[in-house]
Amino acid sequence: MPQKVRGVVAHSKGQPVSVETIVIPDPGPGEAVVKVQACGVCHTDLHYREGGINDEFPFLLGHEAAGVVEAVGEGVTDVEPGDYVILNWRAVCGQCRACKKGKPWYCFNTHNAAQKMTLEDGTELTPALGIGAFAEKTLVHAGQCTKVNPAARPQAAGLLGCGVMAGLGAAVNTGQVGRGDSIAVIGCGGVGDAAIAGATLAGATTIIAVDMDPKKLEWAKEFGATHTINAHETDVVEAIRELTGGHGADVVVDAVGRPETFRQAFDARDLAGTAVLVGVPTPDMTVELPLIEVFGHGGATKSSWYGDCLPSRDFPALIDLYLQGRLPLDKFVSEEISIDAVEEAFHRMERGEVLRSVVVL
Repeated sequence: MPQKVRGVVAHSKGQPVSVETIVIPDPGPGEAVVKVQACGVCHTDLHYREGGINDEFPFLLGHEAAGVVEAVGEGVTDVEPGDYVILNWRAVCGQCRACKKGKPWYCFNTHNAAQKMTLEDGTELTPALGIGAFAEKTLVHAGQCTKVNPAARPQAAGLLGCGVMAGLGAAVNTGQVGRGDSIAVIGCGGVGDAAIAGATLAGATTIIAVDMDPKKLEWAKEFGATHTINAHETDVVEAIRELTGGHGADVVVDAVGRPETFRQAFDARDLAGTAVLVGVPTPDMTVELPLIEVFGHGGATKSSWYGDCLPSRDFPALIDLYLQGRLPLDKFVSEEISIDAVEEAFHRMERGEVLRSVVVL
């Protein structure tokens, strides 16, 4: 029987969200219903509310979540009721050209639930990133459920579902930072600090945090930054070069996603270094680069989609590192809030007061 639960809905562009009654259908073939335990408030949810993703309102927001599988549909074998899972938005298809090339982290045809969750009047909802986890329960494709060790706190584990994985993966998977490398991270919110944490895990020896907010630079030190640069006070490119023997960093991660920060990332690389764009730009943004510098500097400029992660590979391993005390996921949790406090959490995020507000259900 369909279930009625509470969930956070964005009805129109730029308007405050509201808590509504959501109807969750029984899972169909390949689907699962998950009882959500915790869900982080991610900037992508704000993009949805602002109409920056698409205009398929109303949206059921929330996607950075952990919970327990309650029911599964026909044909589901990878998870079963009672499994503790992190939700992901890369349920790989196994059939597209990326998957067939052995690069499923680029899957071009990821799965979502076929059925729609609705409001009580039957209005269909668009779940954020195919998940919709600011709700007591949600319907997803079973491939969006990644089993992990249930000893991990859901408030921390769920953050791997988006922001932490995006940042950590930008450094480790996309940038391939390794032992003895230098890395600079521009923008020290949740994604940037996750890149710093990833670089620390990978053995980078020079880890440079760049931001305009002194408070965020102090946060970055807690995740492993060895040096900080206040972009409001100094030339970022020159400062990065000074800290790397005059050469530039092996990897520079732009966790902001603006033309000026991307140009800083491009220019602050060492010869043959890598610039990684993980911050999400708006459609109107453009950047101009002298072609001779693209050729002469060498190396690579890459975008990082979801930290180029493969959830089935990365989530369990990172949870193990968390449980061993080597990945400080708890430090990302600035506050725990109720489902009724999401709108104010958006404002705190915009003001830069938190790394992550986490809804606990």
